[in-house]
Amino acid sequence: MSGNVSALLGLRESATLYPDAADVTRRVQPADPVYLFSPTSLQSRADSFRCAFPGAVSYAVKANPEVRVIDTLAARGIDHFDVASIGEIEAVTLHQPGASLHFNNPVKPFEAIQRSYRRYGVRSFALDEQAEFDKIRKATGNDRDILYSVRFKLDHEGASYDFGSKFGATPDRAATLLRRIAEFGGRPALTFHPGSQCADPQMYARYLEEAARIATAARVEVVQINVGGGFPEYYLNTEAPGLDDYFSVIEEAADSFFRRRPQLMCEPGRAMVASSISLLARIIHVRDDGRSVFLNDGVYGGMQEQSLVDLSLPVKVWRGGRQLEGDTVSCHVFGPTCDPVDRLSREMDLPGHVRTGDYLEFGLLGAYGSATSTAFNGFRPARYLNVASGFRDS
Repeated sequence: MSGNVSALLGLRESATLYPDAADVTRRVQPADPVYLFSPTSLQSRADSFRCAFPGAVSYAVKANPEVRVIDTLAARGIDHFDVASIGEIEAVTLHQPGASLHFNNPVKPFEAIQRSYRRYGVRSFALDEQAEFDKIRKATGNDRDILYSVRFKLDHEGASYDFGSKFGATPDRAATLLRRIAEFGGRPALTFHPGSQCADPQMYARYLEEAARIATAARVEVVQINVGGGFPEYYLNTEAPGLDDYFSVIEEAADSFFRRRPQLMCEPGRAMVASSISLLARIIHVRDDGRSVFLNDGVYGGMQEQSLVDLSLPVKVWRGGRQLEGDTVSCHVFGPTCDPVDRLSREMDLPGHVRTGDYLEFGLLGAYGSATSTAFNGFRPARYLNVASGFRDS
């Protein structure tokens, strides 16, 4: 691949770019599982957020800290990153030293706050109670230039993960925190998260209306509201409006509920990166019944989330560069470990003539795939390859 093409796609000079999954299964024939990364798919999604969201876009690094993801987003103009640990801070600053970092894990070790502030220049922190406010103040030497984002929560349903079960102050306590931040002289802000795979754009309006009430009760003008992530990816069993509907609701609500609209920020993770990466897993065994298929990757590898949440992944079956089609049978799909829970929760319709050596390509695994992989039972996490055409393009 030429240097010009490498630069255009945000890849390093040494990166090999394969045409697509068909080419990988025909020429490379990997014995181990691999992630197929499409930089053009990620660029397109980054452009969708950067150009249409009515504020700043901060990538949630926890979804996928892979360097080629960070580099591609930065090259596309994403210069804010939501980080939750010193490890994520180091991963971003190593490759994008000028990025703006937001340490938005509401509960952080004192040493991590201090180090992020002194060594990495972090000036933005989330919190949801007085003890964390006191901790941040002490760790930063009472620096009044800190952005303090008070995270609040509301009772609601309709998301795959309820973040309110772990984080978030009640509105009354959030107002008290905001007032104390303002009295101290810090920069007061608010943040929330409607939950992963939020299917209703109006949930953001509800949160923004409550944010306005909190600010009014505190008699504080907030400098920023971070609406979190939660934007849905469109799995086979997902029904939700398009991203533009979410962005329109957020903008209209912010204009409606605030006399002067604060700066808005969002922090997409799944919705940013999921569609740009697929997982190519090889069939290592088919039982005699023809309905039990074993792969070289499973829930202890790139599909850990499949054991936690009902997300139906799109799948393609490959043999020697050719996609298999035809009559299907319902199959149980197992991973390679000796653990019985290493099994996909959903049965999968696969061509009835699949055999050992064929490949299953699982789409939409850019988020919480490689980021949550383990080396359990001695199986190594999958490596990355670059492809010009992603799962949805090929």
